[in-house]
Amino acid sequence: MSCPSAHHLLVATACQEPNYGWMIQHYCLKQFQLTMENIGQRLWCDWDETLGTYTQLTNCTALLAERLGCFWPNAQVDQLFLTIHRDFFWSCSPSGRALHDPPPHVLCPFVLLPVLVTLLMTALVGWRSKHSQALG
Repeated sequence: MSCPSAHHLLVATACQEPNYGWMIQHYCLKQFQLTMENIGQRLWCDWDETLGTYTQLTNCTALLAERLGCFWPNAQVDQLFLTIHRDFFWSCSPSGRALHDPPPHVLCPFVLLPVLVTLLMTALVGWRSKHSQALG
């Protein structure tokens, strides 16, 4: 009598992989996509803007795995995250920060200082050459 009970327990707790795959695609991924569209593509690489959405996706996949008796993470979750990184984060820097030029008040000194030093050194070499010829 205990064998049929054990069999039912195993069937009830076994991972329902087809259901899990469908659910993470239609619940977790769809919600992620909608939220990312609302954030706007321009801010996808801004980790401050996307971290909450990314965390919600992670939590959604973990919660569904728990409810359906699946291991987490698993191959389906790995594939899902590979897909979202390919679709949403492919152009982001590894640090997660959006790449952009610094503001002009920061950039200008880094451009002007080497130019001014080059002009000053050229003038100094020219003056020194002229001064050495006058003495000799």
